Amino acid sequence: MRRTTLAAALSAAVALTTAVALPVAEATPHGALRPASASAAQPFLPPLPTTAPPVTRTLSPGVTLTALTFGKKNAADYWTAHVYLPADPGGPVGKATTELGPKDTADQVADALRQKGFAPRVEEVRSPAYADLPAGTLGWTVRIGAYAERADATAELAKVKAAGFTGDTRYTGQDGTDTNAPQKVHVLRVDFRKFHGSVGTEFGPTLHGTEPATELIALAHAVAGINGQWFYNDAPGGFYVKDGKVLASATQGRGAIIATRGGRSVRVDTLTAHISMRTSRGAIQELDGVNRFPGDVWNCGGDADDIPTDKPQHDFECTDPNELVEFTPEWGTPPTGTGAEVVLDKHGKVTAVNSSRGAAVPAGGNTVQAIGDSADWLVKKVRVGDWIDISTRVRDGYGRTIPLTRDTQIMQVGPTLVRGGRVSVNAMGDGIIRFGSDHSFTYDWTNRSNPRSMIGVDGEGRLMLVVVDGRQAGYSEGLSIARTADLMHQLGAREALNLDGGGSSVMVTAADGVINRPSDSSGERSLGNAWVIRP
Repeated sequence: MRRTTLAAALSAAVALTTAVALPVAEATPHGALRPASASAAQPFLPPLPTTAPPVTRTLSPGVTLTALTFGKKNAADYWTAHVYLPADPGGPVGKATTELGPKDTADQVADALRQKGFAPRVEEVRSPAYADLPAGTLGWTVRIGAYAERADATAELAKVKAAGFTGDTRYTGQDGTDTNAPQKVHVLRVDFRKFHGSVGTEFGPTLHGTEPATELIALAHAVAGINGQWFYNDAPGGFYVKDGKVLASATQGRGAIIATRGGRSVRVDTLTAHISMRTSRGAIQELDGVNRFPGDVWNCGGDADDIPTDKPQHDFECTDPNELVEFTPEWGTPPTGTGAEVVLDKHGKVTAVNSSRGAAVPAGGNTVQAIGDSADWLVKKVRVGDWIDISTRVRDGYGRTIPLTRDTQIMQVGPTLVRGGRVSVNAMGDGIIRFGSDHSFTYDWTNRSNPRSMIGVDGEGRLMLVVVDGRQAGYSEGLSIARTADLMHQLGAREALNLDGGGSSVMVTAADGVINRPSDSSGERSLGNAWVIRP
């Protein structure tokens, strides 16, 4: 059978600056994106098998916590030595860093290993069909040995490295292909027919800074909560709106959760946001960001001036030498540096125009920092005593305006998982498929099993906050993104979004503290923000 390779599917996007064509969304219930194929609308794999009765307890009237156990340790899973491939065919194997690659490259490395006396396997890695990308081959890996204990795989890897190769160890139960792998799942459900509080977000004393979830829960006087958004440079990354105020800028076109009425109305959609400043002299300019370091565009997906791409690329750092970035009081102490800035009081009046950056943000006011050509524009167009109006326009995937009312909470994370009651992972649009020839990130973050956190709403209108433990062989392996979507569908979600995961995945209750097992050896990780259930 002929198989379509993922590399072929991405041939139009190999160059990071090349545009990616996504399917046009059609109007469907709940604003769901119509999947590119029928298979994308269905769960990727059969339901996760329950191997123990669920354990449910009530934390507060209308708020329940359920512990679920799926699957069991598979005796056929094993530890193995995973050999890295050179990025370029024929490149030096002693400096190889890519975890998978084209079959020709994998075969060349396997042949070189055989010449050294090893018995390697060349294995194909497949990706499922997503809502905006067909199924295909992600690449091929090279592995050696099958061991019951990690120590034995580590010893084999030491021999491989001594022979001049590079690599790591892997547990096959975390490859994302074992449908019966053990999973520990924790589900908070909020039934607003009985619960009279609210569900929203919380961050610490300042946006620029991180705190453990236990501290954020205490700060919010919450019953329980889970981790929220990714964070870069110790601040939330992606569009973030709290109580109707924009606190962080958007990665254009990525998925988001939009909550109003204290969490009673929730939907998932893809968002674009445009923030512009207009001076009383008539000058207009679009801002590049809110509350982030100027020039540093994590997750990319900003504008055409971003380097090397204006398309979303998860966990990838783009740059822009010419930016205007707004800072609000919530940020804390703004960054210092060369460039220019204006200081605005709470009425929008310019009180200072500075030829360097780093002035404090006035109470109720803001500052706008500029670098590069934008600094020249700011100094030329703005004077002390001018008035500046900063306005925001947010649109969903259908171009409809999203009003930012006082009860609006928006957190852009992703990818989307379930929309309109159907599995719908917007993989390309959410940037979880890495462009170019090295698909190591996609393999590790998207295809393989990891701890995950999710938010959604079920068919009864109950809000769900979900955490799956992972990276713990034999206890809980974690889930691939495709399997994460399956789980949320299985739990009854009609809308669901992936949150930050990995070592950040944590669930906390006021009474018990951390109730899951975070994967970091140090335990609970500090976070940029969290979702909290306030009584």
